Amino acid sequence: FDKLWHNANLMDAAWHSLVVACSAATLATVLGTLGAIALYRYVFKGKKFLGGLLFVEIMTPDILLAIAFLLIFIALGISLGFWSLVIAHTTFCLPFALIIVLSRLNDFDEAVLDAARDLGASEWTAVRKVLLPMVAPALVSGWLLCFTLSLDDVIISSFVSGPGYEILPIRVFSMVKVGISPEINALATLLLLLSVSLVLL
Repeated sequence: FDKLWHNANLMDAAWHSLVVACSAATLATVLGTLGAIALYRYVFKGKKFLGGLLFVEIMTPDILLAIAFLLIFIALGISLGFWSLVIAHTTFCLPFALIIVLSRLNDFDEAVLDAARDLGASEWTAVRKVLLPMVAPALVSGWLLCFTLSLDDVIISSFVSGPGYEILPIRVFSMVKVGISPEINALATLLLLLSVSLVLL
């Protein structure tokens, strides 16, 4: 643990991973919640097609997503680093958050929103004070799942991370190639404790 604490490169990579994972999980949860509400409450052209695309992205192999992200970033002139990682992680986490929130909404009693409107609540007030509190457990579980997926990703991250912004999975992967060091053992223990804490939460 002392060697881990004094390993500046590893600690920087861990901090980068936490920042990217928190950012991607928050963005994916917000966008996924908005998308789930749209799919649940509104009828529009291409709704079934859009719902099917969610499962296509989940089933797509990581290597294909990684190559697609890299080509898009190169075509758009986006430099590889923090923002490319956040965009890529948000994109592949988004379907998971959306499906979790949508499944909660499908069990939601629409009459509760009707009652709120009958009592004078506006559309925004009904969503903010009735809908969001009732789907709060789904929001938390969706955020935690997205955080875990982002923190754990190696394949996509190795394609879209730049040389100046290293994250923990890639750093650990490169360190394990030359043997297991005490820092890796200590880090694995901390990550296990973090995982167990998230499950208990």
